[in-house]
Amino acid sequence: MPELPEVENLRRGLEKHILGQKIKKVLVNKPKLVSGKGNIRIASSRKVKEFIEGLTHEKFIAVERRAKNLIFKLSHNKIILAHLKMSGQFAYLPSRKAMARRSKEVKVIGGHPIEISEKVLPNKHTHIIFELEHGTLYYNDTRMFGYVLYFPSLEILEKENHFANLGKEPLDKSFTVKYFAESLKNKKGKIKSVLMGQDVVVGVGNIYTDESLFESGILPTRTASSLNPKEIEKLYKAIVRIISKAITVGGSSVATYRLIDDSRGNYAREHKVYGKSGNKCSKCKTTLKKTLIQTRTTVFCPHCQK
Repeated sequence: MPELPEVENLRRGLEKHILGQKIKKVLVNKPKLVSGKGNIRIASSRKVKEFIEGLTHEKFIAVERRAKNLIFKLSHNKIILAHLKMSGQFAYLPSRKAMARRSKEVKVIGGHPIEISEKVLPNKHTHIIFELEHGTLYYNDTRMFGYVLYFPSLEILEKENHFANLGKEPLDKSFTVKYFAESLKNKKGKIKSVLMGQDVVVGVGNIYTDESLFESGILPTRTASSLNPKEIEKLYKAIVRIISKAITVGGSSVATYRLIDDSRGNYAREHKVYGKSGNKCSKCKTTLKKTLIQTRTTVFCPHCQK
């Protein structure tokens, strides 16, 4: 699943191509994707009708992000809330008229790569289509774990408390050392599990948790409440620095994740431990080890991390 830096770069890329465009037509091929956000979703014809009628003729005003969620703001205060989950993808293809004004064809794809999308749009994995004034925005998803939901207003989205259990954004001014320390002091779980839980700080998943814990010299198996003030400050600084750097270079794009311009991020070159079990530690040359924490492979240095 993409982490915060990857979703943030997708947001920025989409913003460049769809802002100011009006939705001329909406097609929903898989009703369950617009019918709810839980693991068990039942297709609703009512939700599909609301989705299509509510969004047709509205204009994209902004693309924002909360944690790993994309928030599309449209005219008349309307909202599209989207989460790619494991295998979702957005693809934007300009119209022939729009492409004629460019020196070369521009097809933008963001999310998990789907081979057929490289040549054919729409395709068998295309489940939602937004026909815009100057092109078409497709939502493709091979496993259909993602969701794309419509809300008549921001107020209605807020009333659903969709983000109620989310922690602070790691680059927000409200994410401070004091807040971080207060949030960890009563946490009995392993520090890696706590960071990935999203209720303290959002968007720091498997990749950036391993990297942050390595940089701060903390074992991922440590109980969160056992960290002392100096360790908490080191970990806080590591999270902020690593997330900031990853956003700047476009994210990690390990495995299958891609950015909106179909490129891959460069932060994977910076990884010190993630995916490097069995390699030598870049600091002390000790062999890196791995373990499982909540079914997630976790890599660490047994010498540098205490």
